[in-house]
Amino acid sequence: MSKFGFVFPGQGSQKLGMLNELSEKHPSIKATFDIASEVLQRDAWEIAQVDSENLLDRTDITQPLLLAASVAIWQAWQEAGGARPTILAGHSLGEYSALVCAEAIGLKDALKLVNRRGLYMQNAVPPGTGKMAAIVGLDDDAIVRACDAVAQGEIVSPANFNSKGQTVIAGHAAAVERAMAACKEAGAKRALPLNVSVPSHCELMRPAAEELALDLEAIKFSKPKIAVVQNSTAAIVSDPAQIKANLISQLYLPVQWVDSVGAIAEFGASRLVECGPGKVLCGLIKRIDSDIICMGSEDPLDFDSAVAQLPR
Repeated sequence: MSKFGFVFPGQGSQKLGMLNELSEKHPSIKATFDIASEVLQRDAWEIAQVDSENLLDRTDITQPLLLAASVAIWQAWQEAGGARPTILAGHSLGEYSALVCAEAIGLKDALKLVNRRGLYMQNAVPPGTGKMAAIVGLDDDAIVRACDAVAQGEIVSPANFNSKGQTVIAGHAAAVERAMAACKEAGAKRALPLNVSVPSHCELMRPAAEELALDLEAIKFSKPKIAVVQNSTAAIVSDPAQIKANLISQLYLPVQWVDSVGAIAEFGASRLVECGPGKVLCGLIKRIDSDIICMGSEDPLDFDSAVAQLPR
């Protein structure tokens, strides 16, 4: 059987009611959320299912809840006798999920880290100062040139190389708006503002990265027991010190998702499971490499089908 991997989604994949159906068959899912509740000092499952206080989309809450959701599915997968993947990768926040599942970092430590990561990211840029936008139908070099041409002393740059023909830019709000116009003039099919509160993966996140570095110093990382491709380098990294360094730079460098999927393919993995809510990454992967089969895991039918297709 060919090698296969797991990919873990990032912020934006959260949704009300996530994992509800799957939890009915796999009690370990709620048990994982109980650990998140302990760390957050809030009822994590209530937020995911009901969200009576409108916290689900608050960055410092979203990040640990998505981490908990991915790890919960991973636990359920193991209990169901699912095959062990040979390579892991996560999109932005999802990289922390990958590192937990590779046993490079403990779940509680990771939950604390991403909770603080969210706070640092939110505090790094005053509300309304930053912006992100998706550029569709324009090659990466042209997007870089457009951003550079209209920066005017402000920050605007590619933030996520998500798939061929879809790149997200981030930076100061006015600079992003100028870059959107410049990209359309250069031939982009669409330039769409994103409804996000934080301009991730650009130089505006440098202060957040400096704060996160202090937290990372205090946490023990181990060598991953499964290969992990990191975002900012699109390379498999096993040295704990380098993993930490890449988690710091990940905040202000673009997510190299296209190259990360390329690294997975080069590793020899032709089938992937998206371990988390939804199938956002499966959609991107299909556009990056149509030879890779990507399966969802949140829906019980998808979960059972993936387990059955990837026997031990």
